[in-house]
Amino acid sequence: MIGTAGIGRAGAGAADSGPAGRRRRPAGSGPLQGALGIAGLAGAGELAGRAGLIDQTVLPLPSTVLARAGALVADQRFLGDVRATLTTWALGLAFAIAVAVPAGAVLGALRPVEASVFPLIEFLRPIPSVSLIPLVLLMVQDDLTMKVVVACYAATWPVLINTMYGLRGVDPMAKETLRSFGFGPLAITWRVLLPGAAPFIATGVRLAASIALVVAIGAELLGGGSTGIGIFIIQAGSGGGRPDLMIAATLWAGVLGLAINALFTAAERRLFRWHHALAEGPA
Repeated sequence: MIGTAGIGRAGAGAADSGPAGRRRRPAGSGPLQGALGIAGLAGAGELAGRAGLIDQTVLPLPSTVLARAGALVADQRFLGDVRATLTTWALGLAFAIAVAVPAGAVLGALRPVEASVFPLIEFLRPIPSVSLIPLVLLMVQDDLTMKVVVACYAATWPVLINTMYGLRGVDPMAKETLRSFGFGPLAITWRVLLPGAAPFIATGVRLAASIALVVAIGAELLGGGSTGIGIFIIQAGSGGGRPDLMIAATLWAGVLGLAINALFTAAERRLFRWHHALAEGPA
């Protein structure tokens, strides 16, 4: 389901950056091997298309798609659609962070409140975000607002869950030390809990960034509007017209997703180098 994939009950941050759940890269894997795999798949598709095994009117040759993708870089209309999608993505992610981090801090710090609210969270979290588009359209008439609301809803859950579980994992001794010096709950949360949970929150934000992009484009495809990558794809495919442009635009959407994930991953590792060093353990 869009917006909730990969966020387990144990917290995505724990699964992604904790010592026990650390993902090990297979030996020999890396960007070069990944590029070779993609090139091999594209080459196989090219050979199959030229041999007549694939209908090129339905699935164009990879070389044709790459040529169209290159041409879209200079297409001002498509660049405007990309800007519109990125605007929806940025607003949805920003609102999700603004809502989820304080809410997760309150729920993570106050166990009785978390116990009473968590069943509601578990009920709402699996709801596919795009299924809310008709309801949101009834409440707001603006296309941008609708897409931002849906993207925000989808991006809220990974940040909220990771914030809650990040606060749970903070060293109890640190909390008790500040409490013994007379610090109240708010001061303890600000001085100890949030800094200790920051790596988990960053992981939640990274996951939410990719989810927000997927949902933003999905809302454009299903909710309509006038601009956006999803709108470009729909218009390119209307009447069975240009599958090469459809796939080329989809390819750029994937490139945007990879770039966003790489950017947030690099920022996370740079800001929390100490956390990753502890997670990886001694060499």
